[in-house]
Amino acid sequence: TPCSGCRGEGRITAERTYQVEVPAGVDTGATLRLSQRGAVGARGGAAGDLYVHIRVAAHERYEREENDLVTHVPISIAQAALGTELTLTTLDGDEEFSIPSGTQPHHQFVLKGRGVPRLRGRGRGDLRVIIDVEVPTKLSDHEEQLLRQFAEERGEVTGSSGGGLFSRIKSAFS
Repeated sequence: TPCSGCRGEGRITAERTYQVEVPAGVDTGATLRLSQRGAVGARGGAAGDLYVHIRVAAHERYEREENDLVTHVPISIAQAALGTELTLTTLDGDEEFSIPSGTQPHHQFVLKGRGVPRLRGRGRGDLRVIIDVEVPTKLSDHEEQLLRQFAEERGEVTGSSGGGLFSRIKSAFS
């Protein structure tokens, strides 16, 4: 009589946990094969292979483009105009990073060899740092006064301090 565990099949359904080494540089869509770790064949046949399909989770700070990492760094108008020093977190730890004066919005700095290791190759991709200049949406009276003075020094035309066109039309009828 067949045993009650396998009902004569020579195998039973069970879950197993395997430790899998995922090489550095693997990207979404890659498949790893674990030889003879799959299901056992019928009536004592050899075990098949287990295939592990890789899906790399999104990171809160970095996007991956092949072996390059891309990050956006927000800075203020003053920091863009005057330059600043900041600390970037890289794969190798924190690194001091200098933003020169006059840096324009969306400027891209490239840190060579600070990206993802190349799979089956030498070296690493790059870390691309994109600068996002943040414009304040609310200014104190003093900040507004300073910016208007700055614009005046440069001969720039700005909106009036009395608000926009609709504010002026509204006040004309009140």
